[in-house]
Amino acid sequence: MKLNAFSTLTATAFMAGTAMADSFPWERLELNNSVLVIVDIQEGLYNLARDWEPLVYVQNTFAHASIAKAFDLPVVLTTSTETGPNGPIPQEILDMYPDAPLIKRPGEINAWDNPDFREAIISLNRTQIIIAGIVTDVCTAFLARSLRAAGYSVWANIEGSGTTSKVVRDIANDQMLRAGVNVVSFFDIVGELMRDWRSPAAANLLPWLDEYMPAFGMTARAHRAAIEKGTLVTGQDQLPS
Repeated sequence: MKLNAFSTLTATAFMAGTAMADSFPWERLELNNSVLVIVDIQEGLYNLARDWEPLVYVQNTFAHASIAKAFDLPVVLTTSTETGPNGPIPQEILDMYPDAPLIKRPGEINAWDNPDFREAIISLNRTQIIIAGIVTDVCTAFLARSLRAAGYSVWANIEGSGTTSKVVRDIANDQMLRAGVNVVSFFDIVGELMRDWRSPAAANLLPWLDEYMPAFGMTARAHRAAIEKGTLVTGQDQLPS
């Protein structure tokens, strides 16, 4: 299969960004040093998230938002000109954190340019920031790179952010990688925060994953059903274990 010039450029840029990201030392995500940030996940902006199937993406944003509840992390929410077309944060997310700081930026596109937002982050005295937002190339990437420049470590949840196309998403993720941002999946973040399936927290996390990561939830359900109700069918006993 031949690649067109733009596809070749995109692939080359992504590989270069990945190589550069490898030059940053690996850092573990620490439960007691992390903050969850919800950046411009606003009802009007969902219309711009066209690199995901809509139902999947809504679930992804709710999953991102719920990380702080699952792991008891501090959370900061922020919106951009929410009285205009961008709209408010979905009520389902607001209901998760009725007492969390919600910084309603009157105009700043990059959340870090807003002094109230900066103060909300600085006041938590934590250096690892987990973020997702709409759109990936602006709301997420601008803030992620600004946080890196300010000395923070950043984990960008690729499933919680959305933008106008897959090409734009890939370029934005490359820009973040080159700045030393950890561009990761939802499950990557969960695994880093949980660390061990034997953790006492796992008892509560499995029902949470069943709700927000159904693929794993069904894996756990299938295993439970096999243990509690399963019997071998003809020929199954001849399969390698």
